[in-house]
Amino acid sequence: MNIKILGPGCARCQQLEKTTKEVVKELGINAEIEEVKDVNRIMEYPVLTTPGLVIDEKLVCAGRVPSKSEVTTFIATALAKEYEGTPEAKRGQQ
Repeated sequence: MNIKILGPGCARCQQLEKTTKEVVKELGINAEIEEVKDVNRIMEYPVLTTPGLVIDEKLVCAGRVPSKSEVTTFIATALAKEYEGTPEAKRGQQ
């Protein structure tokens, strides 16, 4: 899983990064967390205000710091979508 924190490094961006790292650790998942501070890279996503949270190249939240439970939901949803494409999930559907 790839997670990106979009923003210039302000206090809200740092809080989002901290919360995201806590959730990843608590869930025990393997995720790469990347800070994206370059304005040109941030503009590749439909973000009007920062911070932004991108999970597996999908913008899931922007312009505010989501709660820890929201971040947990965003990550769990992405994990479920990841799982749907695995051979194990496909075998379970047969």
